[in-house]
Amino acid sequence: MKVAGIGFRAGTPAEAVRAALGGLEGVDALVTLEARAAALTAMRLGPPVRALPEAAIRGIETPTQSPRLLSRFGTGSVAEALALAALGPGARLLGPRRVSPCGRATAALALHEETP
Repeated sequence: MKVAGIGFRAGTPAEAVRAALGGLEGVDALVTLEARAAALTAMRLGPPVRALPEAAIRGIETPTQSPRLLSRFGTGSVAEALALAALGPGARLLGPRRVSPCGRATAALALHEETP
């Protein structure tokens, strides 16, 4: 399964989220914080939206380390932490988070390859 963790500020347009995603090829779900789920769903980007509580990302180690996000959410990257938390143990990021040109949205892709 492949998911995209999405972090964005209130009022961010769908175009900014699309730019951060850079394409939706093979993404099974978009994952965001509960407080942003309705806004992300309204953007109608395609894949289903899953929502996680802030507590689900607290303490997750991420390659990106933003001091502001670490203080606010307890993790260095909301997008990276959401993608990892959504898939659980065994998940891996497919690269660093991507930031929209306007800086209002970030996206991180993660994959969990289940063994049969």
